[in-house]
Amino acid sequence: MFLSALTLSHFRSHKMARVSVDARPIAIFGSNGAGKTNILEAVSLMSPGRGLRRASAYDMTRRPEALGWKLAAVLHAQRQLHEIESWSENGAARQVKIDGKAAAQTALGRISRVLWLIPSMDRLWIEGAEGRRRFLDRMTLSFIPDHAQASLDYDKAMRERNRLLKDMVRDPHWYAALEARMAETGTAIHTNRRTALAELELAQTGAETAFPAATLSLLPGELGLPDNVADFREAMAKNRGRDLAAGRTLIGPHRTDLYGVYAAKDVPAKDCSTGEQKALLVSLILANARALTQRFGAPPLLLLDEVAAHLDADRRAALYDEICALGAQAWMTGTEPALFDHLGSRAQYLHVSETDGTRPVDLP
Repeated sequence: MFLSALTLSHFRSHKMARVSVDARPIAIFGSNGAGKTNILEAVSLMSPGRGLRRASAYDMTRRPEALGWKLAAVLHAQRQLHEIESWSENGAARQVKIDGKAAAQTALGRISRVLWLIPSMDRLWIEGAEGRRRFLDRMTLSFIPDHAQASLDYDKAMRERNRLLKDMVRDPHWYAALEARMAETGTAIHTNRRTALAELELAQTGAETAFPAATLSLLPGELGLPDNVADFREAMAKNRGRDLAAGRTLIGPHRTDLYGVYAAKDVPAKDCSTGEQKALLVSLILANARALTQRFGAPPLLLLDEVAAHLDADRRAALYDEICALGAQAWMTGTEPALFDHLGSRAQYLHVSETDGTRPVDLP
């Protein structure tokens, strides 16, 4: 799986940028603020969701002259070629076309798989549970494309139920249909997440890697999380009184937390050093990529923003070797080409600058 062409029009800092590449890893270098991460963000929008920055469509628009933006890409996946277009006008929700036909964002998850690691994720293990759930759901989505729709349906039903709770509605008839939908989709979300964790555990077992293995588990929240639809519905009905007092739903997969442990040391990830936490994140991204390669026969697209700057020379070399062994097209950013020296001719190089735009570079 790889992109052979990517065009950005009025996207972030890029008025117009065209990138033509092959399946090898791509090292993108340039000064801070030149627009390197913006290219990675464009690639991340070849998958469902709001991209690696979780930005609104309005915030992605180049200013001040543009009223919208457009991306176009040629994706090679499973021996098929797809033309993908994504755009937004006047800040409206982004739209998608696949092979010239309008499509829902969730359809992207069936043809492309994109994983990323960005600097803001470095604090994953020590900040709130919401970021860890989002990290877990991105991994889950890579294995199970329908996970995105289940999550959307669950969130919609929960918002409607929470509105009833805030309005202190007590008639059970108002809740029945919403709770039935939440029980069905919530159970699916929980099952999908457990499937993803099992895939990651298998991919880490016996893997030849320079990065530490992580043991992952789900913490279901203070009130627990039922395992089947019937028990889920019953639990929600029984908990309405407490939910009314809180003004929100207190049971469900939206309360789950991801718990990580540095396996070799048996130390919780939150208690590890900054370097160890970063190494665990890299390890999980690589394990996710290995698992996808084993399941689908092709590695995903990898987006690694400034990852080289936070690893020592030996770890950088190990990372590049593992990426090349996977055969993954990894889009990586750094301020200096020297950060990618170990890749040599195994990679292709793009120089990004505010004055010259984006251009390929041949490095010795």
